[in-house]
Amino acid sequence: MIGVVVLGSTGSIGESTLDVLARHPDRFRLIGIGANRSVEKLAEQIERYRPAYAALADPAAALALQERLGARCGDTRLLGGPESLTELATLSEAECVMAAIVGAAGLPSTLAAARAGKRLLLANKESLVMSGPLLMEAVRAGGATLLPIDSEHNAIFQCLPHGSIAGSTPAGVRRVLLTASGGPFRDWSLEAIAAASPEAAVAHPNWVMGRKISVDSATLMNKGLELIEACFLFGLPPDRVDIVIHPQSIIHSLVEYIDGSLLAQLGSPDMRTPIAYALAWPERMTSGVAFLDLVQTARLDFRAPDRVRFPCLGIAQAAARAGGLAPVSLNAANEVAVHAFLARQLNFPGIASVIEEVITRSTAGPIGGLDDVLAADTEARRLAHECIEARAGADVALSAGARA
Repeated sequence: MIGVVVLGSTGSIGESTLDVLARHPDRFRLIGIGANRSVEKLAEQIERYRPAYAALADPAAALALQERLGARCGDTRLLGGPESLTELATLSEAECVMAAIVGAAGLPSTLAAARAGKRLLLANKESLVMSGPLLMEAVRAGGATLLPIDSEHNAIFQCLPHGSIAGSTPAGVRRVLLTASGGPFRDWSLEAIAAASPEAAVAHPNWVMGRKISVDSATLMNKGLELIEACFLFGLPPDRVDIVIHPQSIIHSLVEYIDGSLLAQLGSPDMRTPIAYALAWPERMTSGVAFLDLVQTARLDFRAPDRVRFPCLGIAQAAARAGGLAPVSLNAANEVAVHAFLARQLNFPGIASVIEEVITRSTAGPIGGLDDVLAADTEARRLAHECIEARAGADVALSAGARA
């Protein structure tokens, strides 16, 4: 029995992980589940799956969870507070940790799992984007096994030569190609995109995902973050990681070799496939995913990304080339800008504008340690809020001038 901890259990990746685990009760034991502040959903998961531990990082939410469950928590030990997720990630009973906390909040527990030598199933791309050198060093120092969960990186991993190790350049590989659905706005005009609502942005045509990552898919920032992630995972420079739009989301990514071979991983657009692959690796097991019918699929289309309509991709590629703390600023500014867009404080094109301004104003430099990362993250968030407030003030001034 392999002990598993699921960090971010209340999100889409976490729920899919719990579904896969439940299909194999003879192979896996759910040791712990954790989230930031989702009281109701975590309570439901505790009552359904009966893990040994459960945690909420937000202290007030943790207290509410305890009050919500009372005696119904059974044998589940409830943890709370900022350190609770790190505590879950390092439990001796758990050999495998799914790191699916969204955003910068997932960084401490992901690093902790790596240092503890766990099999780390990485769904939190921000951990690599923000602190790639630190995470890869933690993996090496702790003797951890790092397996990517993002469908694109998992697909690449499946297409690499046998024995490939995360962080090392794979033998014979010329480049990797990350496929992108193009999101809900892939065929929209610039005028329509400028007026896009949060509801339209989160309505992904192929995947069921959380709101933040759905907006990232709509801006193509998701693909920019994945490019940075791929550079660390596969030991490749940015110019050997390409993006191709593939609307059907059937080919999840490709690896091109120096002999002209191009290997692709295909499958139905369901995150349970990469989750099951990583849980069972180096074996395979059933995932509950519908098998792909190529005849019904009928066609596979590809095109280059439009960097004019989707400037976030170019901004992310520039940050990848700059390296150091630039990806930290990129990620932090994006999180703030996306939140503002979802709260209707910023229009859709404003996301890219805020990110670009923050990177321009941010303090550049190399990553010396985690303190540098956290400081750059804090600075970028402050600058992003300033940019958003300034844009709102300008809009108010324009409105007042028009009325006058």
